[in-house]
Amino acid sequence: MPTITTKDGVEIFYKDWGSGQPIVFSHGWPLSSDDWDAQMMFFVTRGYRVIAHDRRGHGRSAQVSDGHDMDHYADDLAAVTAHLDLKNAIHVGHSTGGGEVVHYIARHGESRVAKAAILSAVPPLMVKTEANPGGLPKSVFDDFQVQLAAGRSAFYRDIAAGPFYGYNRPGAKPLEAVIQNWWRQGMMGGAKAHYDGIVAFSQTDFTEDLKKINVPVLVMHGDDDQIVPYADSAPLSAKLLKHGTLKTYKGFPHGMPTTHAETINADLLAFFKG
Repeated sequence: MPTITTKDGVEIFYKDWGSGQPIVFSHGWPLSSDDWDAQMMFFVTRGYRVIAHDRRGHGRSAQVSDGHDMDHYADDLAAVTAHLDLKNAIHVGHSTGGGEVVHYIARHGESRVAKAAILSAVPPLMVKTEANPGGLPKSVFDDFQVQLAAGRSAFYRDIAAGPFYGYNRPGAKPLEAVIQNWWRQGMMGGAKAHYDGIVAFSQTDFTEDLKKINVPVLVMHGDDDQIVPYADSAPLSAKLLKHGTLKTYKGFPHGMPTTHAETINADLLAFFKG
C-alpha cells in the first residue's frame, strides 16, 4: 500500500490514480478516502489525476494516540502534496475535510494550489460561542464523545442510517449498502482518533484562515444538512473568502457527495474547467 511517513513518524495511506491536473480529496469524520469513490472514479476517467489520503487515525493510516487536531491534519496533507510534488492542484474537502483544506491552504500557502471546493464543510466554526451565536451548543459535541466512548459501532450505525444521508426524513429510501459502507469506514479507524477529532472539527475557528485564501473556492452545501447546519456554515464561509462562490442545494443532506454524486460531480467539473 502506498504510504508516507510524516515528520512525527505517522504512516499515512494514500491513493494516487491517473494523470493530468491533480485533484486532492480530504474526507470527513470518521471516514476514509473510500468515501470519495464516486468522485475519484468520475474524475480519473475525465483526464484528471486523483489523490486521496486516509487522515491519521482513520482508515488504513496509523492509529496513533496523538495529533488529532487541525494543525496536524493540515500538515499531514501538506506532507502528501510535497511527497507527490503536486503543482496546480485542486483541493476538495467534505465536512471535516473542508476544514482541513481551508487550514492547509492558509497554513502552508498557495504555491501548489489552483482552486478549492468545500462541501458540507465545518468552517467557519461549528460550536456556539459569544462571537458565533448561531453555532451548535458544546453539549451536542460532548454527547457525540459520550456515545462514541460508550459504543461506537451502534453510534456509527445510527448516524449513517439517520441524519448523515437524510435517511431519517419522511419519504426517504435508505440504501443499506450506503449505510454499511459508512459504518465499515468508521470502524476501520481508531476510537481515540475519532474521539479527539470531534473537538477538532467542532471547536476549530477557521475565520482567519478563510480570510487569508486568495484562490477561487466553491462552497457547496445542502440546505437540509443535519450534521453541519447550513445557515451557520456555507453562507458565512463564502462571505469571508476573497473569491468564494456559494452553491446551495435544496433538500440535499450532509452526505450529498454520495447521495447526489451525479449533480455534485457535474458542478465540480464545471468549476474546475471554469
